[in-house]
Order: sequence, then C-alpha cells, then structure tokens
Amino acid sequence: IKIGRFEPTSQVCSTCGVKDGPKPLNVREWTCSACGTVHDRDTNAAINVKTAAGLAVSACGAPVRPELVLAQREETGSHGFPIGNCAA
Repeated sequence: IKIGRFEPTSQVCSTCGVKDGPKPLNVREWTCSACGTVHDRDTNAAINVKTAAGLAVSACGAPVRPELVLAQREETGSHGFPIGNCAA
C-alpha cells in the first residue's frame, strides 16, 4: 500500500478516528481530545497505516487478500499418489 507523505496518520486517533490536528514533531505523545486515549505518535501512525492496508483493494476493484483455500485432508506420497493407495 502507498500512503502519501502528507497524510495525517499521526494526527488521526487510531481508536476513534477523530483528526486531532497538527502537532510539532517534538510532541511524541498526545491525548485524543474526543476519546481520551493517550497515543505514542509513531505507534498511532503505524496502526493507522496498518488499518489502511486492510481496507486496500487492487486496481481493478477486487479485494487484495484472496479467499481462504482449505488444504487437502489426505497426505500425498512422494510419487504423487495418496499414501496407502499405491499399486503394488
């Protein structure tokens, strides 16, 4: 996922989603004015980037993550035949 360098990932509360506003770089911790959660600036930004990645879609609009495919329940032997069914 690509996020623009000017996206406010460190200004948006990762708990409630409220944009708390710009802060100088020397402010490393801040408290959300809406929900009261105390955030580390970098950790909060990382959570927001991770959340954005989970919402991403491919260029053609399909979900990024493929559907779950269950593994086969029988083990395959070394010659491509299921174990126990080899011709003797």
